[in-house]
Formats: sequence, structure tokens, C-alpha cells
Amino acid sequence: MASGNPEVYEKENLRRDLKSRHIQMIAIGGTIGTGLFYGSGWAVATAGPAVIVTYVVGAVAIYFVMRALGEMSVEEPVSGAYVSYANRYIHRFVGFLNGWNAFVFLLATSAAELNALGRFAQYWFPGLPIWVTGAVTVTVMFAVNVIGVNFYGESEFWFAMIKVVAIVAMILFGAGMVFLGIGHGGQPIGFGNLVDHGGFFAHGLTGVVLALVMVAFSFGGVETLGIAAGEAKDVTKTMPKAVNATFWRLMIFYVGAVAVLITIFPWTELDGEGSPFVTVFSEIGIPAAASVMNLVVITAVLSAVNASVYANSRTFYNLSLQGNAPSSLGTVNHRNIPSRAVSLVFATMFASVLLNFLIPDQVFEIFSSVTVFGLVCAWASIMVSHLRFRRIRIRNGQEDQIRYKMPFHPYGNYLALVFVAAVLVCIAVLPETRTSLYVSGGWVLVVFIAYKLHTRTGRSRPEPSSAATENAHLG
Repeated sequence: MASGNPEVYEKENLRRDLKSRHIQMIAIGGTIGTGLFYGSGWAVATAGPAVIVTYVVGAVAIYFVMRALGEMSVEEPVSGAYVSYANRYIHRFVGFLNGWNAFVFLLATSAAELNALGRFAQYWFPGLPIWVTGAVTVTVMFAVNVIGVNFYGESEFWFAMIKVVAIVAMILFGAGMVFLGIGHGGQPIGFGNLVDHGGFFAHGLTGVVLALVMVAFSFGGVETLGIAAGEAKDVTKTMPKAVNATFWRLMIFYVGAVAVLITIFPWTELDGEGSPFVTVFSEIGIPAAASVMNLVVITAVLSAVNASVYANSRTFYNLSLQGNAPSSLGTVNHRNIPSRAVSLVFATMFASVLLNFLIPDQVFEIFSSVTVFGLVCAWASIMVSHLRFRRIRIRNGQEDQIRYKMPFHPYGNYLALVFVAAVLVCIAVLPETRTSLYVSGGWVLVVFIAYKLHTRTGRSRPEPSSAATENAHLG
């Protein structure tokens, strides 16, 4: 039967130093990232004002993903999160693929985020090379993450706090412009911008659906919350509280912010270059506000990079404990930090800095779409793992003992899987993202070959628990 003790699966040696407020802000930090402040411009250009619908649909799907992940995390809190669950409840190769997806998609995500960061910095320093900003950022983040998980939690807490305050202030200020004419000569802007430039569905339902690619990229990082469960002080209380708030965070910070953005400013004038938030405040004649917002979006990217270091280092650490990565990655230092896994993360990030040196103009578009493939793999595996997890619990008569149940099971799982399938179709349809699908397919083939070679060598792995054994019988 499935156990709530993670040591049945992977014996981890990490400190549970993350407090409730850290978990809450890590959840927010994973929710608000580069995709909102930079990628939202592309989404708006693709769907027009109806991008609001796209964000709502995405938020509902991701809510079910997080509830499924939250249920498993409370019962089996390990730092490998969905990678560990895929290994345990679907197949070892799926866990292997998700774990090593973290490597190539860490490269892709870092390249995209550092590229966006460099462009934000150029708002103040036009001649500053993008790769220089990236190199400095990676070096600073390395220092933050080797000190300890508690320091990481504190830094992410303040990064996220800045983002939250800024977005709430922007929404309130925007509402003042719409209804009271604040900053607009006392003349309320109203809602004309939502329908006056080609209509609300300016690009039809096709645009609404195609925008799912960038919306999925925007929501990438929410699954980081499950990884934090491996170092949470009181997972049975902190995880449900953080997951429950996910949907409303997505609705406020994405739907609310984007709705204000395209209400106060014609969507046709947002060209997708730079942050649309900074563009709005520059164009309406409030340069000081634009500079403040640029600082905020830089903070948002720093938060995303910080979260990426934490999430991926713990993923590599847990992957090693599963027997699906070199054993050296499964060691910790005197501070109980998986220092070798952290070093691998930073070596990968410096490679992404090199990409920004070589092809700075193409990095964001190419790698943001590559990242989406990794995200949908993760989200799909969460939903399938949860279906198997719940099936075992029901078969063993333990369903009533689950402390934090996902609602609308199994229909919520199927809805999220349809969302994932729709995103993949959009990636295949869009010319600018189609290449990334070919690259991702090639990567899956490489990982499969590596998996076969790895398992043929007899690489040891932990003895399966009774839950894993039961799962094998179910398969």
C-alpha cells in the first residue's frame, strides 16, 4: 500500500527549514514569472482582448494540476515531486524522462529568462549586452542558493513580495484610470479598448486557442510548489493552504493584470517587444512609474531564476536517489544542501548565458516554446500519476484516509489532459514554435536511448515499496 513516509521510496537528507510564509511566497514566485511580464505581449498579439479567456481556461486547468500534485505531496512529500511520482506510479522511463527533461529545459528556461532580463536591463542601459546581465545574475543566484534553504526561502519571500505589491498596485491604478480617469486628465478610459480595435475576438477563436502556448509558458513554475514539500516544516498544513490559493493567484495576477493592461491601452499597439507593462506606463506619460515597473519585472525574473535553481537542484538530487542519475548528485554538504546538484544547475545556466552571447535575438522565442513541451510533459505526468495513485488507494480501501483530496476526480484529471493536448497541437500548428516540437522529439529519443543504456548497466535503484509493487500489478 502507499505510504505517507517518503523514506519508503527515496531516503532524503534535506532540512525541513521552509516555513509557512516561505511556502506561500514560493507558490506565488512560481506563479508570477517571466511569462506574465514579457511573454504576455506575445499572447495579447495572438489572441487580442480575448486573451483574457485563454488565461481563464489555463488557470482552471492548472488548478486541477496543482490539486492533484498537492494531494500526492501531502501523502508522500519528497523533493522529486512529480518526477518521483511518475517513476513510482507510471513507469521508470517516465520518471527518467521527466527528471532529465529538467536538464534540457533548465537550459531552455534559463536562456529565455536571462534573455528577457537582459532586455529589461537595456531599458536603462541600451548598450549593455544581454549576456553580461545573465552572467552577473547567475553568479549572484549561485551565492544565494549555496548558503542554505532557509536563505533561499527568505530571498524568494522578498522577491515575491515585491511582485505582489507591484501587480496589485498596477491593477488598482489601472482601475482608477478606467473608472475615474486617474492619470488620464480626469477622463475615465472606460472599456472601449476591449472592442474598438477589431472586436473582443479580434483573431477569432483560433487566436484564443493558439495563445495557449504562451499562457502555458506563463504558468510554468507552479509545479515548483510540490518540490518544496520535501523541505517544508509542516507539509500537512502548509501545502493545502498554498495550493488552495493557486487558482485565485492565477486569476488575480494574470487575468486581472492582463485585463487591466488591455483595457487601458489599445492591444494593437503592444508589439510584443519588451514588457507590455513597461510600455503602457511609458506611453501614458508616467515615466517614473515605467521605471519602477521595469525594476519590478527585473525582480520577477530574478525570482524565477532563483526558483529554477532550487527546483532543478532538488530534482537532480531526488533523481539520483531513484537510481536514475549519477549517485554523486545524491550527496549533500554539511548544510544538508545537494551541492553537486546545485553545481550542475549552475553549469547549465552558464551554458544558457553562452547561448545569449551567440544568438541573443532568437533565444526567447525558441526556448520559451521548447520549455512549454517540458511543462506539458510534467503536467500530464502529474495527472496520470494521480489517477494511478488514487486507484491504488481505492483498491486498498484507503481513499477515506487521504487528507487533502483533489475535487472532481477523475474528471478534473481528464480536463487538464485535454488542455495539455491542446497546447501540444498549438505548438505543432504555429510556425514559430513548430521547430521546438521537432527538437523536443529528438530529445525524447536521446533520453530513451540513454535510459536503455542506463538500465542495461544494472544501475541500482531503491527497493520498490508495496505501493510501487501494487502499481506494477495494476499496470
